[in-house]
Amino acid sequence: MESCGSIARLQARERDCACYRPKRWFLQCGLIRAAFTKTKTTLINIIMSLLVGKNAPNFSASAVVNGLPVDDFSLAQFLGKKYVVLFFYPKDFTFVCPTELHAFQAQLPEFCKRNVEVVGCSTDTAESHWGWLQIPKSHGGIQGVGYPLVADVNKTISSAYGVLNGEFGVDDEGNLTATSEMIAYRGLFLIDLQGVVRHQLVNDLPLGRSVDETLRIVDALQYFEAHGEVCPANWAAGKTAMKASFDGVASYLAQN
Repeated sequence: MESCGSIARLQARERDCACYRPKRWFLQCGLIRAAFTKTKTTLINIIMSLLVGKNAPNFSASAVVNGLPVDDFSLAQFLGKKYVVLFFYPKDFTFVCPTELHAFQAQLPEFCKRNVEVVGCSTDTAESHWGWLQIPKSHGGIQGVGYPLVADVNKTISSAYGVLNGEFGVDDEGNLTATSEMIAYRGLFLIDLQGVVRHQLVNDLPLGRSVDETLRIVDALQYFEAHGEVCPANWAAGKTAMKASFDGVASYLAQN
């Protein structure tokens, strides 16, 4: 049985890693995870998937941007310039996914007003993204979607963000193994101007997300940054926030 010290050392290594991790880091972590029992592997994966308050893992990958394939789309280009809503979806040419992609597109002007870049990502190829973009909405396609769609064909981005479906590891010969289809869960991450994850949400494959809720969270973060007040339950733009103090919560609850 592995000692608690082994887990602590792995956690310390995770904390000390720079936000822009080289690809070999993921292979090393895969080898380390493979040394643990299934239960401990699950524990380590959970620990690694909690990204709130940490630097968002950077990536450079192929993508479709403004309808054209590019080879080197990077998250780092937005650092210090824009907030980012990075959302993962399972597959091109499926069912819940196009409803979400069109819903984000419909609200794209609202995200732009808030200086937010919307970025979609799945484990499909850039060619698959491009092909799906050619199909009209009335035929189940995503024609008209204008924000970037990243191609995580190597699964490294989904893995770094803790949203890769399936139990996976490395066998005795160093081969990556998987017990199920390795596609992304419906993860969503709000990244601030400093590149720090401030909000994350992960849904199972059948459960679509609320774009209105994503905008509400963006508003809450930006309100807090501008005014220093915290946002209580069900807060929305235009509603009363409160000071983070005993007097502040007492005053808020007395009026609400």
